[in-house]
Amino acid sequence: MYLDAAKKQEIFGKYGKSNTDTGSAEAQIALFSYRITHLTEHMKLNRKDYSTERALTMLVGKRRALLDYLKAKDITRYRDIIKELGLRK
Repeated sequence: MYLDAAKKQEIFGKYGKSNTDTGSAEAQIALFSYRITHLTEHMKLNRKDYSTERALTMLVGKRRALLDYLKAKDITRYRDIIKELGLRK
């Protein structure tokens, strides 16, 4: 499996407040970004996998909603996470 508990804890530890911080917007955005990257690679190899394409589209929408929330709530945290993950605006 590409995303096990240890990898999740590593992501949450790096972008959240602690290894068990699963609720902060930054940690969720980082986890979604990791999953989006994995699914994008899968879609490059399997162009006709439409269920994965739909899941990828939904993940991008969830990440966008969290980024919009963070931008409205605290612009400095938004700018930091965008810079750290290398996302476009």
